[in-house]
Amino acid sequence: MKKLFLLSAAAVLISTGAFAQSTVTTTGTGHAAVVQIEPEYRTRIKSYVTEHRVRPVVTKEKIIVGATVPSEVELEAVPTDWGPSLTKYRYVYSGDRVMLVDPGSRTVVQEID
Repeated sequence: MKKLFLLSAAAVLISTGAFAQSTVTTTGTGHAAVVQIEPEYRTRIKSYVTEHRVRPVVTKEKIIVGATVPSEVELEAVPTDWGPSLTKYRYVYSGDRVMLVDPGSRTVVQEID
């Protein structure tokens, strides 16, 4: 009984810690995933773009979630202070919007507004 209690307590502590550290939740059905970003990190991203005077990319077609970013557009590395779960992505700044991009497929997975 004591072992069962200890195992249950350990499981609760581990799962609680995982939720507390979670920054990004991805959901999807095989197509482009939807990335949920906590408000704290959205603010950091907007501040970064303003402070570093990131120059927007101009393309023929509007870059939107689910679209493929043209190969001639350079994808920028996501800074670590945007959150550890976002560093696997790249970003594009276009039309006053930051777009997170899956670098493998060049698909836009999230717009930061």
